[in-house]
Amino acid sequence: MSLFAFQRDLRFSQLPAATQTTLKTCLLDILAVAAGARDTPASRSLRRYAAEHYPPGRLASRLLFDGHATHPLGAAWAGGFRVDSLDAHEGHFTSKGHAGATVVPALLALVDAYREQGRAISGEEFLGALGVGYESALRAGVALMATAPEYHASGAFSGVGVVCGGARLLGLDEVTFRHALGIAEYFGPRCPMMRLIDHPSMLRDAHGAGAFAGVNALLLAQAGVTGAPATTVESEAVAAHWSDLGERWEIDDQYFKPWPVCRWAQPALTAVSALMAEHPDLDADAVESIRVETFHESMRLQGHAPANADEAQYALAFPLAALIRRGRLGPAEVDDRATQAEDILAISRRIEIVEAEELSARFPRELLSRVRLLLKDGRERCSGITAARGDPDSPLSRDDFVNKFRRYSSSTLGETRADKIIEVVDGLDRAPDCSELLDRVLTG
Repeated sequence: MSLFAFQRDLRFSQLPAATQTTLKTCLLDILAVAAGARDTPASRSLRRYAAEHYPPGRLASRLLFDGHATHPLGAAWAGGFRVDSLDAHEGHFTSKGHAGATVVPALLALVDAYREQGRAISGEEFLGALGVGYESALRAGVALMATAPEYHASGAFSGVGVVCGGARLLGLDEVTFRHALGIAEYFGPRCPMMRLIDHPSMLRDAHGAGAFAGVNALLLAQAGVTGAPATTVESEAVAAHWSDLGERWEIDDQYFKPWPVCRWAQPALTAVSALMAEHPDLDADAVESIRVETFHESMRLQGHAPANADEAQYALAFPLAALIRRGRLGPAEVDDRATQAEDILAISRRIEIVEAEELSARFPRELLSRVRLLLKDGRERCSGITAARGDPDSPLSRDDFVNKFRRYSSSTLGETRADKIIEVVDGLDRAPDCSELLDRVLTG
């Protein structure tokens, strides 16, 4: 099936039942993170930036959980940065990245803009566009990672998903669609991800740039700008990554995060969480030292004394110490104030992180770590080789996702509004239009 036919014809009701559930779960998970990220420094900065530099014109879109109207390009920048600023959103193994943190805020901005012009978009139509956006973004990511020598941030490929989902909503013809794909790829931010790992900042995984690149490509192509072809879609070198489009679903391989830190840190966190559950008497004050053996990319995180929330969320030692000391790990344990907490830092300084070559050899298909806790009385608590919770082989439950949404949104939305959003997402495929969803998530 051609990508043009796929984005034009896919219906949410045609997806396998499990994939339908996964897609709704992805949407709820991204909205949870967006709600929880209201007060991050990046979220505040980008809201100001969008309001100042992208005022509404013929098109207007409201900002996520804010309500301020900007041009859709500003809403794309702000929405992508907002979700990216709290590292708790879902991701994907073989693309080594994420789609939803780009695709969801960008498509919400487009739907809101065109609703303002009087076009009603049904819940099923939005979910179909979202499915197209996820699937095409993830495949573009796999294609990029297979053909590029450097590891690029997700924004380098996720704009392709915005174009595919957006073209579906806008009804682009095939020629315009191809040019939009080429523009999004050409202007996509080929960001060196390991630089960000080594020097964390608000730039994160470039989701704001990817969302902007995708929306911008759609508008440029509609204006008559040419840009085809997109080589990560059309070249022979990547044909195998698109050959089973519509038959197999990359979105089914999504993972989800129990904790708001880099995925590469989560196997070690899972291992320690299991040890704490197995040994209820395990007390932070009893720990003499901690040794983490992990794959190379995870080892690079380190992060024993992060200077701010960006560094804390791209760390391994500090969030591990926070989990051991506080018995939990949520947004409050990795914000700017927490990075100054001496009780967490005292544990963090006792953590050694080393590479295990056999675990590096199994990355990126498997993300694995093992942890050894040496106690002050001489005893040891050791995990086996551990994968992260939330992987397809160790999925989170429905209750896990509902509780995550409520925890992350509690200070932003309140219980009644949070529960209503959960209800709206659950029934979105039956909604005659997206108005209720938009009004619940695009207001302050």
